[in-house]
Order: sequence, then structure tokens, then C-alpha cells
Amino acid sequence: MGDFSNSTVAFYPKSQRGSGVVSGASEDNPTGGFGATLDELMALMELRGPEALQKIQDSYGDTEGLCHRLKTSATEGLSDSPADLEKRGQVFGQNFIPPKKPKTFLQLVWEALQDVTLIILEMAAIISLGLSFYQPPGEESEVCGKGSGGAEDEGEAEAGWIEGAAILLSVICVVLVTAFNDWSKEKQFRGLQSRIEQEQRFSVVRNGNVIQIPVAEMVVGDIAQVKYGDLLPADGILIQGNDLKIDESSLTGESDHVRKSADKDPMLLSGTHVMEGSGRMLVTAVGVHSQTGIIFTLLGAGEGEEDKKDKKAKKQDGAIAMEMQPLKSAEGGEVEEKEKKKASVPKKEKSVLQGKLTKLAVQIGKAGLVMSAITVIILVLYFVIETFVVERRAWLPECTPVYVQYFVKFFIIGVTVLVVAVPEGLPLAVTISLAYSVKKMMKDNNLVRHLDACETMGNATAICSDKTGTLTTNRMTVVQVYVGDQHFREIPDSDQIHPKTLETLVSGIAINSAYTSKVMSPDTEGGLPKQVGNKTECALLGFVLDLKRDYASVREQIPEEKLYKVYTFNSVRKSMSTVVKLPDGSFRLYSKGASEIMLKKCSFILGASGEVNNFRPRDRDDMVKKVIEPMACDGLRTICIAYRDLPASPEPEWDAEADIVGELTCIAVVGIEDPVRPEVPDAIRKCQRAGITVRMVTGDNINTARAIAAKCGIIQPGDDFLCLEGKDFNRHIRNEKGEIEQERIDKIWPKLRVLARSSPTDKHTLVKGIIDSTVVERRQVVAVTGDGTNDGPALKKADVGFAMGIAGTDVAKEASDIILTDDNFSSIVKAVMWGRNVYDSISKFLQFQLTVNVVAVIVAFTGACITQDSPLKAVQMLWVNLIMDTFASLALATEPPTEALLLRKPYGRNNPLISRTMMKNILGHGVYQLIIIFTLLFAGEKIFNIDSGRNAPLHSPPSEHYTIIFNTFVLMQLFNEINARKIHGERNVFDGIFRNPIFCSIVLGTFAVQVVIVQFGGKPFSCSPLSMEQWLWCLFVGVGELLWGQVIATVPTSHLKWLKEAGHGPATDEVFDEELADDEEEIDLAERELRRGQILWFRGLNRIQTQMEVVSTFKRSGSFQGAARRRSSILSQLHDVTNISTPSHVVLSTTNPSGAPGSEFLFTAAQQHTKMETGKEFYFVFLCS
Repeated sequence: MGDFSNSTVAFYPKSQRGSGVVSGASEDNPTGGFGATLDELMALMELRGPEALQKIQDSYGDTEGLCHRLKTSATEGLSDSPADLEKRGQVFGQNFIPPKKPKTFLQLVWEALQDVTLIILEMAAIISLGLSFYQPPGEESEVCGKGSGGAEDEGEAEAGWIEGAAILLSVICVVLVTAFNDWSKEKQFRGLQSRIEQEQRFSVVRNGNVIQIPVAEMVVGDIAQVKYGDLLPADGILIQGNDLKIDESSLTGESDHVRKSADKDPMLLSGTHVMEGSGRMLVTAVGVHSQTGIIFTLLGAGEGEEDKKDKKAKKQDGAIAMEMQPLKSAEGGEVEEKEKKKASVPKKEKSVLQGKLTKLAVQIGKAGLVMSAITVIILVLYFVIETFVVERRAWLPECTPVYVQYFVKFFIIGVTVLVVAVPEGLPLAVTISLAYSVKKMMKDNNLVRHLDACETMGNATAICSDKTGTLTTNRMTVVQVYVGDQHFREIPDSDQIHPKTLETLVSGIAINSAYTSKVMSPDTEGGLPKQVGNKTECALLGFVLDLKRDYASVREQIPEEKLYKVYTFNSVRKSMSTVVKLPDGSFRLYSKGASEIMLKKCSFILGASGEVNNFRPRDRDDMVKKVIEPMACDGLRTICIAYRDLPASPEPEWDAEADIVGELTCIAVVGIEDPVRPEVPDAIRKCQRAGITVRMVTGDNINTARAIAAKCGIIQPGDDFLCLEGKDFNRHIRNEKGEIEQERIDKIWPKLRVLARSSPTDKHTLVKGIIDSTVVERRQVVAVTGDGTNDGPALKKADVGFAMGIAGTDVAKEASDIILTDDNFSSIVKAVMWGRNVYDSISKFLQFQLTVNVVAVIVAFTGACITQDSPLKAVQMLWVNLIMDTFASLALATEPPTEALLLRKPYGRNNPLISRTMMKNILGHGVYQLIIIFTLLFAGEKIFNIDSGRNAPLHSPPSEHYTIIFNTFVLMQLFNEINARKIHGERNVFDGIFRNPIFCSIVLGTFAVQVVIVQFGGKPFSCSPLSMEQWLWCLFVGVGELLWGQVIATVPTSHLKWLKEAGHGPATDEVFDEELADDEEEIDLAERELRRGQILWFRGLNRIQTQMEVVSTFKRSGSFQGAARRRSSILSQLHDVTNISTPSHVVLSTTNPSGAPGSEFLFTAAQQHTKMETGKEFYFVFLCS
């Protein structure tokens, strides 16, 4: 129910917050002074059609009677008195569902502790701690060989516990950092959602005025105005409707639109979509008492008693998975096991980046695991052979603790190699980068509802954009008119039009427009009049005002209730018609719509003196050539206004629409101007330079569309392009049987730039055709903009769907990934920039991290094999791991984007994450660091004239030798972090460094901490303080990284053909069809291997998947058809569910034995309807994934 606004928490009294059901009225007075109780109204909303009408008649007389009982007026609405509204909230509940509590910090800490590698480290550290306190009898120590020979004095021997304690401390640090990151992410996502929820407003009548209020403030008794494209925020009863059709598939699973009328089926349910028409409804149930609210309570979204009963939260690997509490059947033991297995299978449909990262992570993880295993084996073998074979010692019982201590030390070294090798900072980098981008994108008018859309946008190769409002300003004005046989290039004076024609024209516009469309006086003096409602209708109403006539007086004479019949506008009709009853009992129909369609229905036309003349096909062709085409070529949208008189008897058959809206009399044709936004041509030029093709898909006339496309720069003279109308497009892409063929689409889409007079189906077909096409080597990544209800399918099919924040309907917003809060095309270009920036940030981080990984693993491995001890100690490795993972991901993932990102072509879906240039950098810097470290390791004591740290006994004090190696290693990483800022071989690595204060502070902060560790770390960090001269040498070698970076940049990558790229996208056979993913549980092969290897990375990755999914509910949740994608995973959690006929229709078999009316569709919505406010939506995704 995308309607329950997040802001609602503020309206909710503390005493009630958190309970699943809003507290009702006091026990002794359940009605609270109203003539209907909460239970009565809830029971009423369970009924449908004639049954409901009968119940209303029996209990209340009629809807007026019910309004009277609820102390409201069908025309005036509620009074705005706060006391009355508060009382209604107390008696009938408030319009939101209380959120689940967020996870506490301690829970997140516990979750971070579940990390496999960390657990291994903790165990090793505890064993090491325990053993360090055991001292073998002194006289035996020689017998045990070199085991304890190095303890020069008692103090040092007793300090053996420090390493174990230090490892535990570092583990605690890592856990706290991880938990804090999770906590802040959760906070960010909740904030993001609250922003989305606050946008939700709805029109209600209060004190006779139509006002927009936050959905959360709606109360029972409100009179709400419903219109095309709305998502109903509460249950209600229709009082008056015009041609109202509702999509109830979210509740019933039936995809057919249900016609609603006050006299046949007046029941409107929350969470359903208005697909056509308009009307007014009396709100009868809100929040947890509405139909969708009941479902949420059953699903445990409202934190009710069920939660307390069932605290067994399922631990799903790494995902923040919450158990779906309530639906537990007594005999569901086996079912539950199956469900658990099913639930742990992640859904397919990964983002491009996720797929590449999963694959790369598995490869790195495997390599790390192998290296760490080999390290441990070599160390143990070396020790065993040297002690028991070479020195021929016997294994004495009293020596066991000493030997075990050695083995534990080797094991710890092995685990630290694994810790360093496994890039668990990668998911963190992705999350930080995405979360940072999402936050910043809000400032650029991109409200991201689905996290990975932000990254996908960086790969976009095609944008299919609407015209009105996106490329144009959506401020429409009538600038030309053809009336009374005369074409006026400017708005005529009213005396230039025959009075009779003028009167018919004014009535035709005033009556045959939605009464919610109005032109109001400007907010500021000298400003433009304010347009409210449909912009085309506002242009026509403005035209009436320009003719010095008043449309409001016409509407007062014929209020909305007196309209006899309304055929509302939809994309099939492309027209709107309204019938009024005249005083003599006859009828008059007013109609307006797209001129070429309307003129075909006209048989007559009003002449210069108001007389009715015949209008033959030949006249129509003349008019198209002389009036409509010239207007369209000026980029004007042409609308024809017509009327027809119908006899009183026999009364026309109103359902035979084709007969009724025919033989019309044309009154006028107007040309409406909608100027191109000034910033759009430049934005489109940027897109084209960035390798993105922009196509315009519009419902407008082809000439108008072509003229606007030329003004925007979508088409340029001399280019080879196609502009097609919807019907021609269909003719080209379908075979003789009328089936769409991909080969035919492939011949058209590469050159197609403008698709005019297109239906929403055409838009969907085009998007699907481009995505499925194989004619170009790279799979196209398509972004689509849409504002209408019917754009839903195309927005969903696209890789990224942009909905209009201002003009967009609720349905379009629900289907989208990103909402453009300013409806402006240039904001899409910003999204592309941010998307590419995310991709680059991840690559920068990878380049940095893999260099550290390669060097650290090789150093630990060779060091261990040659000197029986890793030059980098466990605690030092954990510190390196912390800086390269957590801090570096923060530093490199928050680089702001630059315009330069738009100067290159998109990477493409299968492009590797690690390019050849990056591989060159990784290997180049790796070689430099390894040479330095091995030189220091084997010759350092001679260079600096100090004692050698090699082959030191077990508890010997830290040596200056190994401290220099550690310090040099860290400083080289710090300077290499600056190199990592550039990944395309640029020379100036400092470019724009001060634009990123986070980066600067992290580099300086890390350096400061390093100084403290080296000088004062002592035994816990295995460090010995260094002299100033030694520090300067370490710094000198570190700075050498920057100079070496310049040397590497000089080597042309083109000469290094042998270098392999890494991190390719998943192979073709791994990329499952979206349709397949809809209904089948698929598991990524890479993930299966991950699970097998039990690598710590799995948790991290799974967590990022979840995070990407978190706001992904923004896409799938509220949009019910969209949630169908998640259908199977939610169903897997609903016990005792039977699937029948329609795939989305589900019936409960045993859970609801009462068979109460409506019980069968309670759970169908559960499959699809996942939108909740605050954290509910947030947690629901975990239920789903």
C-alpha cells in the first residue's frame, strides 16, 4: 500500500505505536458517537457487488444514509476540525500500518559475528590465549627444542597472551565497524523510504474544498476524489463515478479490469489501481483495518501478538532475513523444512555489477583458501620435519603445550592469509558507493527507489523518452485555432467568432474536461496562471479565459453530478466525451481528442456564421493539409473539439460507444504549444556523446513529434533515421499471422528515433525488442520514461524505469526504479553520470584492494615458507585489512562524478570489471612492493644495521627489522591509494583530490594511526619504535609508489596483449530470462560454489544483495503486478497454499476454515502487495528474499 505515508509515525500517539492494531474506541462506547462501528464497516468491506449493495440498503438505507451515520457530507466532506479528525482516528484507526522495529545495534553486532573467518580467528585466538598461560616446567624447556628458547626473561615469556588478546581486540573492531555500517545503511534506507512515502498525497473534499493531504491523514468519513492512475490508499464506497474501471489483480489475481458504479458494484479496496475514469468515494476503512492492512497484519507486517508467539527468526546466510511469523500450520513440519530450503535460494535477476562481483569474489576466495591452506601445511611440515626428523627429538608429554602453541601460531598465520586474501570490503564498497550516490542523486532530482538501478544506469545504451513534460515544459497554451472556416495564427478576439459557435465552444471545453482541471490565478504578481490537473485541459480552459469567457459559471450551471454519461480519456480512445441532458429531455454529447482521429468521426462542421455544413472526406483531407499539418510542423499538438445532439427517445444505447461518438459536428481545431525545455538539447547532445541513443516515444501526431525531435536534437538533418507511427511500426514488425517477430524488430530499431501515435503496448514491444535483440554484439541496456498508468509494463520491462514525479500517476511510480522529481530529461543525464561513477568507484577500489591482496598473500606465504613465520603478524594483517577494506572503500567509493565520465562509451554488460589497464597497474605496483619488501626481509638488517628479525623464537620481543617491513608495507598502500583514484591510465592522480574531503581525511587519519601503532603499539602489534631516519626511509619508499605509478602509466597497455582481464559478466547461459526468473527459483552456480567453499565472502555478498534488494522493494513492492516477480518467493513462505488456474490466484486451504467472504483473496495480495511504510517495506524484502 504505497500510500501509507512514512511521515505517519509523527501522527501516531506513542501509546499506540508498535501495536499491530490501532487501539479502538473505549470499551464502553465502541461507536464513539458514530452510527456505525469499526467491526460493522470491516464486515461491510468484505462483501462485493449486489451483496454489498443489499447490505448497505438493509443497514443504512443508502450511501447517503451511511454518510449521515458517519457524520459526513457526500458533497461538502468532513469539516477540518482537528478534534473531529482526532476522534475518528481513535475510533476507526489511522491510515498507516505500524512499522516493525529496526534491528538493534547489538543484533547487528551478533550478525557480524556470524562471519566464518572471524569465528575461526576468534577460536584460534582463544586457544592461543589459553596456551600462553601454560608454562612447562623450566628444566624441561631444553628438551622441547627451540620451543621456548627465545624467552629472554620472565616478562617477555608472560607477554605471550598479548597476541591472542590483540587478535580478539581487532576482531571486535572489525565487528563493530561492520555493525555500524549495517546500522547506518538501515537508517539511510529508512530515510530514503520516508522520502518516497512523504510524496504520497491524495485529494479529499473538506469543507467543500478539494485539498491534497498526506495519505496518512485520511480518516474514515473522508470523501476522496479518485481518478485515473491512482493507487487507492484506503477502502471505501463509491458515491459517484464516471466510467470507473479498477485493476483488482493485486487482491484477486484477476487481471481483467472491474467496472465500478454506485448502483452495481460500489466497493473500492485499498491497494487497487484506478485504470480508467474518475469518481468520489466515502472512506470506510483505513490502515490495518483496510483489506490490504488485514493482509499485512496476517503476514506479520503489523507487529502484533504473532510476533511474540514466534521469535524463531530464520537465520538465512548473511541476509537480514526475518521469519514470516504468523502462518504456521500445526501439521506443517515437513512443509516448513521444504519452505526453509526454498527460502534460502536467492532469486535470479541480478544486476550486472552483482553478477560480475559474485564471480570475481568466488575466484579470489578460492585462491585465498588454497594459499592459506598451503601456508599452514608447509609451516607444520617444516616444523615437524625439523624438530622430529632433523633434530631427532621425541614427542614428550610435557612438551605438548609448547608444540600445540606452535601449531596454533601456524594456524593463525594461515587464517590471516585468508582474511587478507578475501575481499570482504567489496560488498561494503558497493553499498557505500550506492548509498552515497543515492543520497547525492536526490539533490539532482533523482529519487532512487531501487538501489541497483543507479549502477545499471551507468551501462545504459538507449533511452526511450516521453515527449510531454520530459522533453517539453508541460506548460501548455493554445496558440492557434481553426474555427468558423478561418485559421487564426494568434488567439482571436471573442467578437471575431460567431456568438453561437463561441457559446458551443465554451460549453464543449468547460463541461468536457475533468472538473479537477482548473486554471488559477498566479502565486506571484505578474506570474503565469497556475495550471492544476491535466495540462492539455488546462490549456483549453486557458483558451476560454483568453476569449474573455468564464468556464466556472458553465460548470456551476451543470455540476459534475448532473453529467449524464462520461467516456473518459484512455490510450485506446485517444478522446474524451461527455453527455449532458438538455432541458427538453434530449441529449448533447461533447467530444474532444486527437484531431486526425476526431475528424474521421465528424460528418459536419460549423461555418463562419454558426451554420452546420457537411464535412466530406475531401474536406477532411483539405483540412489535414491546410490546417493540421502546418500546425504540427510548428511543433503544435492539435486537438479537435466537436459535439452531437441525440434524441430523447428512443434513448440511445450508451454502451454502443462507436455509434454514439460518431457523426459529430466539428466546432474547432486548436493548436497547443508545449515548448521544449531549454536545457534538453544540451542534455541530449551529452547523451549522444556518451554513446547513448535517445528515442522519442509519444502519443502525439507524427509531424508534431518530428518537429519537437528536431528541436531537441534527437534527429539531425542528414542523419539516417526512421520516424514511424504506431500502426506502421506494427505493420513492419508483425508477420502475416499478426505475431511479432524479433528479426523484423531488429531491422527497425537501430535506426528508429521517433515513434509517434504509439500505444503503451507499442512502447513495451519496442523496449522488449531492443533488450532481446542480438544484432549488436552487446546486449542493449534500455532506460524508459513514463508517466501514465499504461506505461507500467514498459517501465517494468526496461532495465531502468524513470517515472515522472510531478505528472506521473501512482501506478507509473510504483512500476519505476527512479522517480524524476522535476520531470526533466536532463536529470536522466545526471543519473547516467552517477551510474558510471558507481562503476568506476568499484573498479578503483578493486584495483587498490587486489594490489594489497596479491602482495600481502605472497609476502605471508613466501615469508612463512622460507622463514617459518609471516613477516606481517596476524594483528598487523588485520589492521592492513581494516584500512584496505573499510577505510579505502569509504575513501574511494565517495569520489564525486565529473563531466568527463560522459566522454566515453558505456562499458556494456559483459565488459570486465578489471580492465587491462587496471591489471597492468595491479601487477606493476605489486612487483614494486614485493621487490621492496623482500629486499627488506632478506637484507634489511644489513641496510639499516639492525638485528635480524628472521627465525625469531616463539615469544621473542618485536624486532625493528619486522617493524620496518610492516611500516613500509602500510605506507606503500597509503600512497598507492592515491594512485588508485585513476583507472584509465591518467597521469595526474591528484586531479580533483580536494573535492573529496572524505578521501583526504581518511588518508591522513590512517597515517596518524599508523604512527601511533608503530611508536606505541609495542607487543600487541608486534612493533618496536622506529627512529626518525628509519621513518624517513619508509616514507621515501612509500612516495616511490607515486613515481612508479608514472612509470607504469608510460607503458602502453596495447603492447601487453598477454595481460588477462578479470571480472567478466556472467556467461550467456547463466543469464536467465526474466520470465524464467518470474516463476522459478534459480540459484546462481557461483553462489553454490561459494556455499561449498564456505568463504566469508558469501556473507558479505549476500548482505549486499539484500541491500540492493532493500530499496528494490521500492520497485516491486507497491506495484502489485511488479511484485509478481517476487511471487514465488513469498508463496514459498505461505504454508498450506494451493495454486489454482491463474498463476497469481492463490487460495488458502486450511488456514481459514471459516471461509469468510473475501478470505480467498486475502493471500493473493500477500504475494504481490509488498509496499509498506517505514521499515515494513524494508523488512518485507527480507521476508521475500
